[in-house]
Amino acid sequence: MDTLDLIQISSQTRAAVSELITAAALQPGQLLVVGCSTSEVKGAKIGSGGSEAVAEVLFDVLTEVCAAHQLRLAIQCCEHLNRALVVERQTSIEYRLEPVTVIPVPKAGGALAARAMQQFTDAVVVEEIAAHAGLDIGNTLIGMHLKKVAVPVRLTQNYIGQACLTAARTRPKLIGGNRAVYE
Repeated sequence: MDTLDLIQISSQTRAAVSELITAAALQPGQLLVVGCSTSEVKGAKIGSGGSEAVAEVLFDVLTEVCAAHQLRLAIQCCEHLNRALVVERQTSIEYRLEPVTVIPVPKAGGALAARAMQQFTDAVVVEEIAAHAGLDIGNTLIGMHLKKVAVPVRLTQNYIGQACLTAARTRPKLIGGNRAVYE
């Protein structure tokens, strides 16, 4: 990909994640999960041609925006690692997430997860998480890593590069019956 494409991907990612943070009213310490096919971002079939350059741009923007909002970032691996997630060790401790033993690499985990494993201060891999919101870049199926009641968020930005973009926030379950009061 050329420099102009990477600049556009950076801008699209920043706009999308910033809009989701606002729409989901995320608070400091909350979890944001991101799944991404860098192949799809480049316009190729998922899993067919990952890009470390795209992963670098995406990771840099995601970590910068999450740090500015004091959010915990979780990067989902591909299906070859059962969609495990790369997080900071401190996140695994605070959320009581059990680390597993595996090292994501571009061909087994995906380029973005491999980048997270290299660049997080103290990265660990966990099997599951219950995030407060999420971005799915390129149909990577992040739903299993969201809290129980996921609510779609329509973003102004529908694509990052060539990849479809889907976003979600979560809300607490509504329980009770006819007499229940919710607000």
